[in-house]
Amino acid sequence: MKPDTLTRPAAVGLGLALLWFSILVLIPLAAIVLSSTAGGWQQFIGTITDPQTFAALRLTVLQALGAALVNVVVGTTIAWVLVRDRFPGKAILEVIIDIPFALPTIVAGLVLLSLYGPESPLGINVVNTQQGIFLALLFVTLPFVVRTVQPVLLELDQDVEEAAASLGASRFTTFRRVMLPALMPAITAGASLAFARAISEFGALVLISGNTPFVTEVASLKILKFIESDNRAAAASVALVLLVVSLAVLVALDILQRKVARRG
Repeated sequence: MKPDTLTRPAAVGLGLALLWFSILVLIPLAAIVLSSTAGGWQQFIGTITDPQTFAALRLTVLQALGAALVNVVVGTTIAWVLVRDRFPGKAILEVIIDIPFALPTIVAGLVLLSLYGPESPLGINVVNTQQGIFLALLFVTLPFVVRTVQPVLLELDQDVEEAAASLGASRFTTFRRVMLPALMPAITAGASLAFARAISEFGALVLISGNTPFVTEVASLKILKFIESDNRAAAASVALVLLVVSLAVLVALDILQRKVARRG
């Protein structure tokens, strides 16, 4: 039996796809790696281990992880309600969920500043606090989990749930053994997208974080400071760390969803 071979049109399409992917992704990533080590690995390590830079990275990663975890629970719950329940105003809620997608991030920051700033009509001021950063990240990342889980829920056959219930399985057991393995790939995909967005967020934070070193300074704003001071190698070093952390989280979530799927 002859091995599969690419037809000429398929080979051309594959070549164009690889070229386009290289231009948009591979070459810029390679440039970041080269720029981060332009001054040598000693300078790279010195930049990352600088107390102020390390504090910004730690704050960013922890806040992004927290926002992703909260939105995994809340986003999955919202998706479940939108798919399984009927209630007045459901169409409006569907539109509201997508608002963070539609708003430019700087506009999102302005909205949050108006609602939770010094002149807040609610009497809540979270500007220049870590709580404000967390709130902004929750706002911009919520739709990712909802919109990745919702289509999978729509495709799930409820007859399987009813069969499990008829065999005496509790709702929790049915969810853990039947629903969760089917939903886990979508949940982890949504969590990955939410984390990647949160760890790199800039516009929603520039107005509300206050950018105080060691307190509310996040990595994206630290990169901006390095760029403004014409220290591109340091900016690239921070960007490279964010990239490595994002890839590590993606791999960890993929391993997790595979284990859950096997146990299900």
